[in-house]
Amino acid sequence: MRKWLTLIFAALMVAACQPEGRVYVEHQELSPQVEWLKDDVKTFEVPIDTPGTYEMSLSFRYANGYQYRIAMVKVTEISPSGKETVDEYELKIRNAEGEYIGEPGYDIWDSEHLVEPGKSFSETGTYTYRIEHNMPNDPLNFAMEIGLILDEAN
Repeated sequence: MRKWLTLIFAALMVAACQPEGRVYVEHQELSPQVEWLKDDVKTFEVPIDTPGTYEMSLSFRYANGYQYRIAMVKVTEISPSGKETVDEYELKIRNAEGEYIGEPGYDIWDSEHLVEPGKSFSETGTYTYRIEHNMPNDPLNFAMEIGLILDEAN
């Protein structure tokens, strides 16, 4: 009985940590050397059960020492029917004063970037996203993690 109560409590805690309306969230670690190589393309499989409009965000975890104001990423979307589209985004990492943006945790920063506030899905099924960095220098140092987040539109 105690084991079941522990499992139920853990499930409730996980559910409580998810913002209301969150449909999908996944984060993937980059290299243990705290860098992102151009050929290290991260793949996300996003199931869409209900066509409609959502808010799509990218999360980026980085360490103190990240030297750029932005992180340029290329996102390739493949719909369930095979249609492929490519978008490029600039994730703002530093503000005008040069200070890091995001939630700090000692020397690690977590940032979330709304890249498509009115993301429309017309098909049901699994959408595949491939995310890679599109910065001129390789590797992208002090990069730790990239993530994809999908929320219900307000």
